[in-house]
Amino acid sequence: MSSSSSAANGFQITVQPSGRHFTAGQDETILAAGIRQGIGMPYGCKDGACGSCKCKKLEGVVVHGAHQSKALSPEEEANGFILTCCGVAHSDVVLESRQVTQEGAFPIKKMPTRVALMEKKSADVMLIKLQLPANDTFTYHAGQYVEFILRDGARRSYSMANAPHTLADSATLELHLRHMPGGKFTDHVFNIMKEKEILRIEGPYGSFYLREDSDKPLVLLASGTGFAPIKALIEHMQHKGITRPATLYWGGRRPADLYMNDWVQAKLAEMPHLSYVPVVSNALPEDAWTGRTGFVHQAVLEDFPDLHNHQVYACGAPIVVESAQSDFSHLAGLPEEEFFADSFTTEADKARNA
Repeated sequence: MSSSSSAANGFQITVQPSGRHFTAGQDETILAAGIRQGIGMPYGCKDGACGSCKCKKLEGVVVHGAHQSKALSPEEEANGFILTCCGVAHSDVVLESRQVTQEGAFPIKKMPTRVALMEKKSADVMLIKLQLPANDTFTYHAGQYVEFILRDGARRSYSMANAPHTLADSATLELHLRHMPGGKFTDHVFNIMKEKEILRIEGPYGSFYLREDSDKPLVLLASGTGFAPIKALIEHMQHKGITRPATLYWGGRRPADLYMNDWVQAKLAEMPHLSYVPVVSNALPEDAWTGRTGFVHQAVLEDFPDLHNHQVYACGAPIVVESAQSDFSHLAGLPEEEFFADSFTTEADKARNA
């Protein structure tokens, strides 16, 4: 199919080495077209901020919309790399992306949900449970996220903190929301929202989920509320009887930031293959903290100087995820394709970097 003949109907996108292909409309991003047609490509923020969707362009012309240089630098772009979340095809395109799977192809749905529970877990973390509609089904991978659609059309993304199998007992999604003072959505959640409020969501999104075709030992790395999707992964592993050795590293500024420490301790008693290393970066004398201190990703390097035979799942603040990805591969030999991440880019982060 030549680019001229396909322009009227969009352009063909082929993904190697899988050979899967789909059609992208003339003004449609490559990622949006892939999602629409059930092609599971890697992505995170969907707006050019995190770099999770970066892949190599082998053939064709792709024009980018607005994005951050830390997600795709001018040098990378010159070397043929693209961001599928903000790249629009201007011809037929061939990409190289190793994470294209049939998985991730759960139907994306919009639905109303009712706030069933609000529980403050720390000064700035709220656990909420959303009741799903009784007459609908919602399927997702542990680790994926939903987007809240606000009244003005703005969107906010939050990961499910409960594994999908838990919906059989209680058709509720558990989310962990950190208060961002001045934040349009979290100010509402922390100051105004009440149980029974109706919120519209769309999902599931994201390519952060456990690769079950591997038997490699796991490092689970969370900072702050990045613990939410990691919690879902742990529940899923327990449910499926997955016994790969897994070590959870959870980092916070103060001990209170490890807001479900008791839950983790209880899981350790049930899951002999799970280990846990809490790390605090800014402990004060009154915290009486006797555990590990410093940056959470550096604690991993201290314990695992060689990661060449591991898989890493990292979630949380962009600086933590980016530092982990860089240092784990350069200093500890982690293969690039064994690092899976969900970077929690806030609206404030996006504004700062714009």
